[in-house]
Amino acid sequence: MIFLKVHNLMKILHMMIQSLLMICLFLPGISLADRIKDLASIQGVRSNQLIGYGLVVGLDGSGDMTTQTPFTVQSIISMLGQLGVNLPPGTNLQLRNVAAVMVTATLPAFTKPGQHIDVTVSSMGNAKSLRGGTLLMTPLKGADNQVYAMAQGSVLVGGIGAAAGGSSVQINHLSVGRISGGGIVEREIPTVVGQGEYINLELNSTDFTTVNRIVEAINSFYPSSAIAVDGRVVRVKAPADTSQRIMFISQIESMDVVPAKATAKVIVNSRTGSIVMNQSVTLETSAIAHGNLSIIINTEPVISQPGPFAQRGETVVTQRSQVEIRTDEGNLMLLPKGADLGEVVKALTAIGATTQDLLSILQALKAAGSLRADLEII
Repeated sequence: MIFLKVHNLMKILHMMIQSLLMICLFLPGISLADRIKDLASIQGVRSNQLIGYGLVVGLDGSGDMTTQTPFTVQSIISMLGQLGVNLPPGTNLQLRNVAAVMVTATLPAFTKPGQHIDVTVSSMGNAKSLRGGTLLMTPLKGADNQVYAMAQGSVLVGGIGAAAGGSSVQINHLSVGRISGGGIVEREIPTVVGQGEYINLELNSTDFTTVNRIVEAINSFYPSSAIAVDGRVVRVKAPADTSQRIMFISQIESMDVVPAKATAKVIVNSRTGSIVMNQSVTLETSAIAHGNLSIIINTEPVISQPGPFAQRGETVVTQRSQVEIRTDEGNLMLLPKGADLGEVVKALTAIGATTQDLLSILQALKAAGSLRADLEII
């Protein structure tokens, strides 16, 4: 009997905990804490970009047309000369299984010689596909023109294509591929953690409130060790010993901080028609009337020819165009003051605005001072 009561009590307690968790998830205004490592990075600890030029061989007739890409032929002759194969002057190479490519990679911080990195291979000629090709040994250089890695391996292309009888089909991009672990690091880039007895934390985005909260979080564990330099940098006094400094940085990165609410922003991609708004976007009281204007132009050929038994004249083909303008009645929609993101989207959809229409509507709202957000068009 006692066992059943305890079991029922535990069951009720478990249901209460689940209910509280669900309420906390859906309550508005509750901010979740982020780790400092998700909000900032250590100054000086950074990746470096590498680039190189190479050749991809073994293509199934989908390589560069050597008559139109002379640099491919020049690269092949130079490579063969380094391997001891000397071609007679004036040799005309007609190859369709070789492609000239640019090889790019990112060298992470603290990468040691002998470690592998991923490389991206991109065609720079008129090759149709890099599928099934093999990248020959390519040196990868940094901004200082020094070689830091060597790349080689089979190119993996995520797309596929086929052509026959004048028809073709293609899925995804065929002129860019990737070699997982295809680069071997040959030289290490020295990385210094901190300057003297200090390390600097750099926020991913400028925010004075978040900087202040990070300073308060660090000083609560290590009093008087952190100060704010500006709206993006926090200077922290760290141990001089390397091992203790690494442990100190690890503890700081694991601290939880509630970031400040992001600035209201609307980002519009005019090329794709994509519109992204964050949860801080609100509106002042405004009214929107939007109508559609469409112009329809129809052009059809008209044949004019002389009458029967006419001695002169010739048949003439002319174009006759008809222009028609259609206007749809605009719908008037009142947007209340302080409308949040959900209400904005619902209101704009209710008046029948398409994605392209939203571009002009948002610009008009911003010009009228009704949109409480930064409008960025990319």
